[in-house]
Amino acid sequence: MSRYRPTGIPPPLRGVRVLDLTRVLAGPTATMLLADLGADVIKVEEPTRGDDTRSWAPPAAPLSPDAPAEAAHLPPESAYFLAANRNKRSLTVDFKKPKGLEIVHRLVERADVLVENFVPGKLATMGLGWEDCKKLNERLIYASISGYGQTGPFRGAAGYDVVIEGEAGLMHITGEPDRPPAKVGVAVTDIATGLYAHGAIMAALISRAQTGHGVYIDCNLFESQIAGLANIASNYLVGGKEAGRYGTAHPSIVPYQVFPCKDGYLMIGAGNDKQFRVLAERVLRRPELARDTRFSTNAGRVAHREEVVQLITDALMEETREHWLREFTGVGVPFGPINNIEQTFSHPQAKARGVVVEVEHPRAGKIKMVGPAVSYNGRRMPVTRAPPWLSQHTDEVLGELGYGAEDIAKMRLDGVV
Repeated sequence: MSRYRPTGIPPPLRGVRVLDLTRVLAGPTATMLLADLGADVIKVEEPTRGDDTRSWAPPAAPLSPDAPAEAAHLPPESAYFLAANRNKRSLTVDFKKPKGLEIVHRLVERADVLVENFVPGKLATMGLGWEDCKKLNERLIYASISGYGQTGPFRGAAGYDVVIEGEAGLMHITGEPDRPPAKVGVAVTDIATGLYAHGAIMAALISRAQTGHGVYIDCNLFESQIAGLANIASNYLVGGKEAGRYGTAHPSIVPYQVFPCKDGYLMIGAGNDKQFRVLAERVLRRPELARDTRFSTNAGRVAHREEVVQLITDALMEETREHWLREFTGVGVPFGPINNIEQTFSHPQAKARGVVVEVEHPRAGKIKMVGPAVSYNGRRMPVTRAPPWLSQHTDEVLGELGYGAEDIAKMRLDGVV
């Protein structure tokens, strides 16, 4: 039997061209995942401002003294933009102008996938709707990402992660029970929608290989978030059970929540009676908790939630977080520290797995980024391109479309690109 060696895989989307008409987070996340797999993603941006997130700074990456002179007028590269746009090329074009629309039409003719997140119907008024593009390229996969979907009474409403978190149930179940609803600390609805869109596009590529026909994809934040309610949605649909806020706690398992200790916080998840006995006897050195008939079963602990949580808290507050981490290690009770971001990136597992990659950016020099999350045969797909500066690849892409230097110069003069 041969010894296993990590070899990775060839980029599975090499040769696939993606026309990226998205901005902010959900759409750029989907197209970045396609770019990670080797697709040639051409990010089409408005000529003067580009993606909205380019201006969402500070923080931004400091400019390198070797930054290209042609980009000197641009602001520093925002950390937000850098997070969702690796492995892409940037083309700036005003497709409200006839010549700009001609450029995008040429791109459509050569593209395998188009991804957009305009308000439903907007691109159709500009000659870039699904029906328009299908006439130019019958094999095109056209993915629309919106707030509420392409049909229904809310189809024309703009989609914002924080609004959808509230409207689609997530905010109702997030936060402490005696406090107002809270949003999640990162735009999880946008990210989930980007993941759904990425999966849908991969499925559409397989479908096209089987049928030879293009596919129209309708993906939206509202339905993605409802799907993400998981067991909470099922509890309501099957059992008519309305959800509430439990903070970090679990409605059906105790103790299963964050606890304070002398100098920090721990997440403890004693999910069954055996684990609770181990917690009480071997970790906390409070065997009387396991013997107390109020707490000996999970049903009893749920019924006496406040009492048992307070007793565990009192015990934990006697020692530091590091003390308790040592006590928990190896005893079989799920646990973990509540790390800040610095502690997250210095975590030994994060270091061992190489979750941070360093890439060379033409304007910012060496920058650190979170790399692709998945490994194939033991290796991650590489970051082959740093996130582009605004218009970095305009001349390159236009040249590939057949435009000469004089054509490009005139289009710049006319504000087309």
